[in-house]
Amino acid sequence: VQVVVVSGLSVLLSDVSLEVVEKAKAGIGAGLAKLVERGKVTAEAREATLANIKPIASAADFAPADYVVEAATENTDLKIKLLRSVDEVLRPEAFLATNTSSISITKLAATTRRPERFIGMHFMNPVPVMKLVEIVRGVATTPATVELTRELAVKFGKIVVTSNDHPGFMVNRILIPFLNEACLALQEGVGSMEDIDQGARLGLNHPMGPFELADLIGL
Repeated sequence: VQVVVVSGLSVLLSDVSLEVVEKAKAGIGAGLAKLVERGKVTAEAREATLANIKPIASAADFAPADYVVEAATENTDLKIKLLRSVDEVLRPEAFLATNTSSISITKLAATTRRPERFIGMHFMNPVPVMKLVEIVRGVATTPATVELTRELAVKFGKIVVTSNDHPGFMVNRILIPFLNEACLALQEGVGSMEDIDQGARLGLNHPMGPFELADLIGL
């Protein structure tokens, strides 16, 4: 199976050149290098990852792919434009996935010609470190699409959970109220930022406190 992961802007925007996409690949390499320094990723894994990234500047390059994973930023309009451009060149039997943490899978799938072969594939951030992939079924997603996506994620070395298409899906539905409540506790003076983080780590057995986690994944 040929899998293509697309970051998006290079395909969608006419003013983005291949040179810009090459710089983006270099940025990925720099980020992975930091993880190598911290012992989170091996140097061999970094090189193998970079070798698997093929910068392109045209949606037509996706035509031979069997399975495409879109990973543009969390902007609905941007994702729809990108998914449509890729959907138009893919063969009817190809599969299309979106890496989103919050946008409705059913809504995105409805903008393509393959809603039954469309699925959410939510990689936890930072992807090289986090093992979890949350697979999200749209209303029209077939069981065969779910199973193929599960097999693909496992081949990537990930652990899979599945969710139906509800706001926040499963992981973020639980996470966001937790982070918000930590912010409210700090605002009300219940405890310091350091103590709230320490309380979550040792009292809830979380590897990171809510403020540490928010800083890592972005607000």
